[in-house]
Amino acid sequence: MLLVALTLLTGCTVHVTGVPTAGNVEHNGPAGPVPPGLERYYAQPLTWTDCRPLIHDDQSKATFGNPDARCAQLTVPLDYAKPEGRTITVGVLRIPASGERRGALVVNPGGPGVSGMVAAVSLAPRFTRTRLGESFDLVGFDPRGIGVSEPQIRCLTDAEADADRMEPAEDTVAEVEAENKDYAAKCAERSGGADVLANMGTRDVVRDMDVLRSALGEEKLTYLGYSYGTRIGTAYAEAFTGNVRAMILDGAVDPLEDPAQQAIGQAKGFDKALDAFFAQCTDCLIGDDDALTEAVEALEDNPLPVGSRALSASDVVTGIAAALYDDQTWPILQQALDGLAEGDGAQLLLLADLYLGRDQNGEYSNATDALIAVRCVDEPRITDRAEAERVADEIAEATEGSFINGTEPPLPALDVCAFWPAPNTSEPHQPQVDGLPQVLVISTTGDPATPYQAGVSLAKALDARLLTYDAVQHTAFLQRDPCVDDVGVAYLLDLTLPAEDLTCQG
Repeated sequence: MLLVALTLLTGCTVHVTGVPTAGNVEHNGPAGPVPPGLERYYAQPLTWTDCRPLIHDDQSKATFGNPDARCAQLTVPLDYAKPEGRTITVGVLRIPASGERRGALVVNPGGPGVSGMVAAVSLAPRFTRTRLGESFDLVGFDPRGIGVSEPQIRCLTDAEADADRMEPAEDTVAEVEAENKDYAAKCAERSGGADVLANMGTRDVVRDMDVLRSALGEEKLTYLGYSYGTRIGTAYAEAFTGNVRAMILDGAVDPLEDPAQQAIGQAKGFDKALDAFFAQCTDCLIGDDDALTEAVEALEDNPLPVGSRALSASDVVTGIAAALYDDQTWPILQQALDGLAEGDGAQLLLLADLYLGRDQNGEYSNATDALIAVRCVDEPRITDRAEAERVADEIAEATEGSFINGTEPPLPALDVCAFWPAPNTSEPHQPQVDGLPQVLVISTTGDPATPYQAGVSLAKALDARLLTYDAVQHTAFLQRDPCVDDVGVAYLLDLTLPAEDLTCQG
């Protein structure tokens, strides 16, 4: 099983403004500051078309079949140091404001590797019910290499991804490192080479986002970032401090934490959520960590048949993690675990499939491959085996007894990023954001994926207002809590923030 790293301008003569319809061309840029040498990108028109030609399966139909959505392609340089060189495209989706338009809200759901176009459509029903939907276009984009953006990051074939899920954990450091080295080589071969992978990180995504801001005609950016999307927001705020109008960062990634600290925080966060699940589950057939560990260990050498497939031990952990993101899905988790106790792994397999981006036809999105590719250029890598052993010991000691992190301590092997054919382009640091207008950070006390303290740290680093949400779920804004939504909507609309940090009770 793979050891994942820790987690040209076209001519146009038409000028159209207003609500886009199929085939409408808008030429609203350049707007705001334009970096030297990038004028043609910042001034490019966007051609908004019907999204339906992008439908390729049932899942994409839910996104691109939305009658209010319009799609476009943004052209950006592969390498911003060589703006006259190769270009790539970034997919963009917009749902227009229903009333008098005041601007655009750009959203990113994180991952990294998750489609922002899908996120925008998923968010639209809640967005349009607020005053935001009357005044702001909702804009989602697929970061470079992800979703419909081209070229795509690709590492494993569908068959290889299925097979990887079924493989038992490797027994030796040499076996782990051989698989990780092979995976890195496949990523380079199937994604277009090392030069493509070298430019897939957050450093370059935020540059694309500034090009998008200008092409949309926005003097300053209004941004909503969830989860790893907070890393994008933080990096944008540092690179383009003067271009920020408003920014909500929800479910924060701590800009000062290294990958090992993030892994420890996530393991503890998911374990805490699992404990909370068991505490409220009075009639579960699998009712505690010990029973669950026993059920998982039974699958390590003997996966549970599910139709023509099988449920592996790693699938169980993945499926459980997927259901722990929100306590609203805990009834589904109970049904899935009850099924496992009775020899039925179908629901857990479905949860794992959804989390890993596998559809009913056996085709995977590139979300997992993209997550690894981005992390390998976003984070400092460990290439020294002594350091790898030290980090493995640190994680093992800090997560002893963790169900999510596994019952066996991690092997002191070099991870995928140690073999990555491109250098890292960023690392944890204190953001330099002098002059940044005050932004809003939202952090949830029981967030399993991005622990609460990370939001506290990010708010301090950005001198931001902190909104604490007391609940068990991952991210909070526009997710059913009126207290959180009222604060966020007022801020995005009118730039008004509470006089001090506050707490909303879930």
